[in-house]
Amino acid sequence: MLGLNLGADDYVTKPFSIKELLARAAAFLRRSRQAEQDIYEFADYRLDIPARKLTRKGNEIKLSPKEFRLLELFVKRPGRALTRDEILNVVWGYDCFVGPRSIDRFVTTLRNKIEPGRQRRPGSDPTFIHTIREIGYKFELPGQQT
Repeated sequence: MLGLNLGADDYVTKPFSIKELLARAAAFLRRSRQAEQDIYEFADYRLDIPARKLTRKGNEIKLSPKEFRLLELFVKRPGRALTRDEILNVVWGYDCFVGPRSIDRFVTTLRNKIEPGRQRRPGSDPTFIHTIREIGYKFELPGQQT
């Protein structure tokens, strides 16, 4: 009971059958998959994960596979500071030889595609993807900045 009150989703008492443990794990995975969204909307944008497509006011914005994966990571974790290492591991994978500065380059390219006014005023303050000095980046929706 204490474990459930502290935030656990389920528990198994000893002795337990391996079949029961596997069934509970499978049920947990089903629940977690159902909770994930397929489409994210922010400002004028719509990110359709299954279609691998970003649109703004109905017009498609072309993203490379890495840019798409980076934006997907950001929109799934709004308001959370993501370290460069975390971004590197999720978007590129653990066995990749890309350096942290490559992430900065991809973020800059992504900002140029989704940040309002960046094409007209390079260097203007970002609306969505904010730099967290010496840490990494954070994705925020307008009006939700902390």
